[in-house]
Amino acid sequence: MQSQRSTTRRRSRAVLAVGAALVAAATAVLSPAMTTTANAEPGSVAEAASLMAKAAQQLTTIEAQVHEAEEIVAAQQRTAAAAAAQAQTARDALAVHEPQIRAIVQSSFTEKTQSRVAAFLTSESAEDLVQQMTTLDMIAAHTNSVITQVAAARAAAEEAQATADQAAATAQAGLTELQAQHAEVERRAAEYRSNYDQLSAAEQDRVSTLVAGPKLATPSVAELPVASGSPAATAIGIALSKVGSPYRSGATGPDAFDCSGLTSYAYAAAGITLPRTSSGQSKMGPQLSRSELRPGDLVFYYSPISHVALYIGDGMIVHARTYGTPLSVTSVDQGGFRFGVRPTG
Repeated sequence: MQSQRSTTRRRSRAVLAVGAALVAAATAVLSPAMTTTANAEPGSVAEAASLMAKAAQQLTTIEAQVHEAEEIVAAQQRTAAAAAAQAQTARDALAVHEPQIRAIVQSSFTEKTQSRVAAFLTSESAEDLVQQMTTLDMIAAHTNSVITQVAAARAAAEEAQATADQAAATAQAGLTELQAQHAEVERRAAEYRSNYDQLSAAEQDRVSTLVAGPKLATPSVAELPVASGSPAATAIGIALSKVGSPYRSGATGPDAFDCSGLTSYAYAAAGITLPRTSSGQSKMGPQLSRSELRPGDLVFYYSPISHVALYIGDGMIVHARTYGTPLSVTSVDQGGFRFGVRPTG
């Protein structure tokens, strides 16, 4: 019996050590605002679970930041593509003038002067001379006009190309940084999963409860206070059908989800398109207090926003929380609650 207690204490200390290391790693890179540290000396299973829960929250926050970075890089890439198209249009406009420029080059200034002398010598009258000279002036004016247009077209093409080059460079820099962040998140996620797997089943349950709330029985849509056939009922039904599915960063279904991936997937079935990130979804409408929530509302947590859940009524949410915790139903009253948003208007 004494040996078993000693083994348990050694196991708890080991769990605390990996948990503390992970929290320290999770606060070191990508977000200077995240400064959670372990102040107490490791000494209990509860503390181990607490440290792992903090690590999970740090990882979730970083993942949310990466998802937002993905949106920014996608926008940069669209801007670069549009700028490249505008540059090509400008080059095409410049090419239209090429035959005219070629013709102008073939006619030198000397030839124009000789044409004026010839007009003077061959004119039969002053009126005839004025007419010929006027015609030559019109030709010269047209030539000058073409040259002016060509100069403007060339300047526009050069400016458009410079803009396209800058946009492409910005997009590439953003993509390179994003790829580095993805690699860092994957490294941390693998470390978190490895450390989580070292916990006993009881310790894992404690971490899941601390991070995602107590698991509640999954109700049917018919049991909930939501209008049958409404978009909210459809979204709730889809989300509840996915309870037990694993959490995976960046996943949008149908077999695995992250938090905003679940809400996007559920509402897509109701014909409503949501922004991809929790931050983007939080800006869809006026903020609702806890008492104003109705089934189908989106509920947001933490500052900055890094988690979203689907409110299903009766004080419950369904959400995809973090690694090791399958999609589940729990209480809306989680730590970090900020506000709700009604995507159905």
